[in-house]
Amino acid sequence: MLKEFKSFIMTGNVVEFAVAVIMAGAMGLVINGFVADIIMPIVGQFSGGVDFANLKIILTETSGVEGEAGYIPENAIRWGAWVNTIVNLIVVGLVMFFIVKAYNKTKTPPAPPAPKGPTQEELLAEIRDLLKKQ
Repeated sequence: MLKEFKSFIMTGNVVEFAVAVIMAGAMGLVINGFVADIIMPIVGQFSGGVDFANLKIILTETSGVEGEAGYIPENAIRWGAWVNTIVNLIVVGLVMFFIVKAYNKTKTPPAPPAPKGPTQEELLAEIRDLLKKQ
């Protein structure tokens, strides 16, 4: 059983999949940083200097001091963070679109089908007709 597992784990597909997962995680970090540090400040600037990450609808205010008895933390709908997530999704989708498009360009197009010639019956009929003329 251990040999079977080792054989399974060492196949090319599993190793390639593991590399793809690690690369996707790294790519996600890069894209999150790009959205948070570059795209959202630009969007905020065009929307009047708003920082979307801090926009929220407060349902319950903070009450008391953190760590003491009777402390009630703030309860809020953080819709600005949700907007950041949507922008992040759009950027990830756009990046993936360009990656797939570039990958598809590297593929060689399928060879065009060979031109079809006459069928065997047509060739036999042509030979028959030529023999009749002789």
